[in-house]
This record gives sequence, structure tokens and C-alpha cells, in this order.
Amino acid sequence: MEYLKITTPSKNYPVYVGEEAISKLVPILQSLKPSPKNVLIITDENVGKLYLRLIQETIGKSFSYVTFQIKAGDSQKSFENYYACQSFALEKGLDRSSVVLALGGGMIGDLAGFVAGTYMRGIRFIQIPTTILAHDSAVGGKTGINHPAGKNMIGVFHQPEAVIYSTEFLSTLPENEIRSGFAEVIKHALIADKDFYLYLRKNIQSLHDLRDDHLLYALKKGIQIKNSVVTQDETETGIRAYLNFGHTLGHAIESELLYKDITHGEAVVHGMIFALSLHSETKELACELMEWLESLGYPQLPKGLSAPSLINRMKKDKKASHGSIQMVLLHEIGRAFLSPFNTSDLEEKLTEFLQAK
Repeated sequence: MEYLKITTPSKNYPVYVGEEAISKLVPILQSLKPSPKNVLIITDENVGKLYLRLIQETIGKSFSYVTFQIKAGDSQKSFENYYACQSFALEKGLDRSSVVLALGGGMIGDLAGFVAGTYMRGIRFIQIPTTILAHDSAVGGKTGINHPAGKNMIGVFHQPEAVIYSTEFLSTLPENEIRSGFAEVIKHALIADKDFYLYLRKNIQSLHDLRDDHLLYALKKGIQIKNSVVTQDETETGIRAYLNFGHTLGHAIESELLYKDITHGEAVVHGMIFALSLHSETKELACELMEWLESLGYPQLPKGLSAPSLINRMKKDKKASHGSIQMVLLHEIGRAFLSPFNTSDLEEKLTEFLQAK
């Protein structure tokens, strides 16, 4: 088991990564002051079928707990489910000493974190990720829900008390979810660490290679990169925006497809390739990345996506300002920067990109 310490201006907390990391749950709860009166487990139906009983048995009689389950899928990261969780917490008598456990992937982590961050103006929560993708979303304190106008548009920064990453939970992931999570690993390498990117290119020739030591190393490095950025910029006023590499277009694609037929990471890889194609110094890297990703089974974009419609969604991105769209680009691997684009110019380039697909 690996131990990492996340350091931010507002809070420091541990991350445990490895097999049987879930054994740390009760000791962490016992260490909290004040001691939790009760615990609310928030999960989705798919994860609940697999791991809810294990979490309940792990807690045992150490703490009183209640459970709230929602349907699976990113479309469930909604105001309706946020409101339902808040109502359930009030009904069950959670108070300011209570703790929320976010058991699931990024969708559950974001939703449960937002519930915790706003219930009685903020209570504690613990992230228990069950996907590779959540190595990114579980660390750093971003929480929130989607709005029809855009993804993650409503939320708060609220750091967890701990992240417990039991890698055995990843053994049941379907192939598309492995691809989705690995996309964020690749993103971290591209924006921050050329040696890490070259390691991935050398060692991950198929998704079957993403296991055991390679998986643990990839998760650890991704979390370390995320921590390094968040330590410097907790609330995304500067370099934390680099973590959105590929996400401006990726989020627009997800929203346009109503969070169906494509995973978050599968959308983001197309966003990364598009971003790399926008800068003369990284056009060749864009081609190399596309070839590698296709060999790993990443799907093509669905037909029929409209560049004007995607641009309208990108204009609502949190980084957009003064009528321009801010794109995260790379000078080279490990050197990210923000570049503003006129919407008409970007639409022309996006039209070419979609036609080439």
C-alpha cells in the first residue's frame, strides 16, 4: 500500500493507494474530532451491488451509518439527486459532526462532495474511489453537479478528510471505464512529466498492461502531479486550469451527447488531440497520440457532431472570458499554457478537425 500526503492551503489529508486500502476506513473515522455521530454512504446502484456490503461490514458496529443509492451514469450528477441526498441527510438526522462517504467513481465523488460541502454549510467527507478515472477527481477538492448548459457548472471547493483507493475495486471495471480513467493518467503525463509519458508509451501497449505494478505506478504518479498543481493553486485561479487540458472540448462533447454513448475520458482524449493540433509545435505529437490511443481501442467520435453547437457549449466553459475561449495547449510535453481563441477562428479549426474524423 502506498501512502501519499495531499497538501493544500485549506487542508492536508492522506491518500492510501493499494490492495486492501479500505482497511484504513475505520481508523480514519476513529481519528476524526469530533467523533462522527453517524455516517452517510452515497453510492450508485452498480457500485452498490459490488461493494456496498463490504463497506458496511468494514464499518460494522464501529459507527452508525445510513446509505443512499442513485442510478449510475454521469447524467445522474444532477440537481434532483443533489436535492434528494440533502433531503435524505436531513431526514436521517445528520449533524455537523457527521461524515459522508463517497463510494464510487467521479460522478459519485463530485455529487457526494458537493452534498457534504453544502450540508449545514459544510460537513466532512471521505473519498472511496472505485474507478481509475477517480484518481483525478477524488483528489483536489473540486465538487459539483452538472447543468443542462454545461458540465460541473455548479459546485464548491471542499477538500476530503482522506482518500482511500483500494485497487481491488478496479478489477471489475469494464473496458470503456478503463479507457476513460487512463485518459486522465495520460493527461497528467502530458501537462507535467515527459518521463512519465514515455514510461506509459513504452509499457502500456494494450489495456491489459494497465495492471499490477504499472497500474499502481500510474495512479501514484497521477495523484502526485495533481497534488503538485493543487498545492500551488487550490481554487483554480492560475495553473490549476492546466488540469483541464482536453476538457474544454471534451465536456462540450459529453454535454452535446447528453452524457450517453461516450465516457468522460473517451471525450477528453479527442479534446487533447484537438488541443495539440492547434499549436504548430505539437501537431506531430497530436498524430502520434491519436495512433497510440486508437491502438488501445479508443473509439472515434460519433458522427453528426456540430462544430457551431460544440462552440456554443465551449463558450460556457468556466475558463471562457470576454467573448473568447481559453484553451489549454502545450509548448511541448510538460509545458502547458493558456491560449485565448476568437470563437469564429476556433469554430473553423474545429470544423476541420471533425471533418478529418
